[in-house]
Amino acid sequence: MRKIRIFDSTLRDGEQAPGFSMSIQEKVAMAKQLERLNVDVIEAGFAIVSPGDFTSVKTIASEIKNASVASLARAKRQDIEYAWNAVKCAADPLLHVFLATSELHMKYKLNMTKEEVKEQVRASVSYARSLCGAVEFSAEDATRSELPFLAEVFQIAVDAGASVINVPDTVGYAEPEEMKKIITYLREHVDLRDALLSVHCHNDLGLAVANTLAAIQAGAGQAECALNGIGERAGNAALEEIVMNLKTRNDFYGADTRIDTTQIINSSKLLVMFTGVKVQPNKAITGENAFAHEAGIHQHGMLRNRKTYEIMMPESVGLTENRMILGKHSGRHALEEKLRQLGYTVTPSALDGIFEKFKELADAKKVVNDKDIEALVKNSVVEIPKVYKLDKYVLNSSNVLSSTCNISLIRNEAETIQGYASGSGPIEAAFNAINRASGLELALNDYSIEAVTGGTDAQGAVGVRISYENEIYKGYGVDINIIEASIQAYISAINNMFYERKCRECQ
Repeated sequence: MRKIRIFDSTLRDGEQAPGFSMSIQEKVAMAKQLERLNVDVIEAGFAIVSPGDFTSVKTIASEIKNASVASLARAKRQDIEYAWNAVKCAADPLLHVFLATSELHMKYKLNMTKEEVKEQVRASVSYARSLCGAVEFSAEDATRSELPFLAEVFQIAVDAGASVINVPDTVGYAEPEEMKKIITYLREHVDLRDALLSVHCHNDLGLAVANTLAAIQAGAGQAECALNGIGERAGNAALEEIVMNLKTRNDFYGADTRIDTTQIINSSKLLVMFTGVKVQPNKAITGENAFAHEAGIHQHGMLRNRKTYEIMMPESVGLTENRMILGKHSGRHALEEKLRQLGYTVTPSALDGIFEKFKELADAKKVVNDKDIEALVKNSVVEIPKVYKLDKYVLNSSNVLSSTCNISLIRNEAETIQGYASGSGPIEAAFNAINRASGLELALNDYSIEAVTGGTDAQGAVGVRISYENEIYKGYGVDINIIEASIQAYISAINNMFYERKCRECQ
């Protein structure tokens, strides 16, 4: 049976979509989960785009041992050098070079002739190959390119040393039958030798997964995709849907992957945790309703034989039924086992912090459910130094006077600092007081709050985005007291800011 290589672009194409940005430490944690998922390639970012991207790509490259780590680069010498400097420390580095080949892009974006494009492909791929043993070349907007010219460009790339040639459906324009014809044509007209043929499909017309599977049927050996289908505009082909199609219908496709499918749900949940963007409930594989059955006829069939309405077992993607109930009498080991069941791996020091928060929550709630636990975990999956910690605060608020806040913070585990400020409401007053205490001129860009569970004793989960010197930083806080959750989220964002800026300075 053919093994299809999975090239994951969650951290590059996925993360660059609006609302899906992740901090450096979140990207590293996500990369480690992708490694556990057993993807073949992790595209860690676009190294030349920003110092932060370079730092995250380099950090991921240094920590991942069981997957190839790639950086994207335009077909330019400087881009390729940046990419190489970011990934050269990887156990298995890959340079991913791209240049557009459609008439539309060549004329209006590149302002280049066909001959100039061919020469740039030859020069850039040759240079990349002189630095790195593995080079992938992508022909941007390939599915709207003239096939004879596309084949000619790909042949130049293979001759120059490309080990993978990739066919991006950049704007999601192709149809499945058309994709089959493109892949078949390229296999017949390009001497691939040992090079792998790949596809990267976008979902603008809702056909990204269908086009990817059609390409595999026609002989493509690599699928480029992202968890939960995230990505530019309408997104990329969803990794989990491609993988489970091949696994569930290997009788039809005659192909499979090396993905550990039991890690799919854990990977999806971690991505949602870091980005704050939920999966639509009815999404295939990772949606909340993917394995739910409400209709009476369906339920009756399921009780008799699960296969009547389930073509995949929930356990096959890591969705297990957890019967352990935690409460105020539960101990550290029970919490550790619950975290393991939920798919979270934390350090002993992080577990200590989560357990302390858990005991406080258990005193306030009769039963602590899985969503409560996951909310507590969010700030502990990645550990960063805490420059600021909350000591105490006093808030005064009413509907007739301005709100005021007097807050005390601990800086660097030693110094106690205080700030007093007013605001149009208690949240604004608290944030202004933190700014006054820290001496930082921070602006609040986004604030969101939601109940973790139902009921009057539900925790409030708060997410904030702050800006400082034209850069955005995220923070998260959770507490039954939504004012305190908001304060913790703001302080979390500040600590993330200091950590990311320090990481960039160290590179």
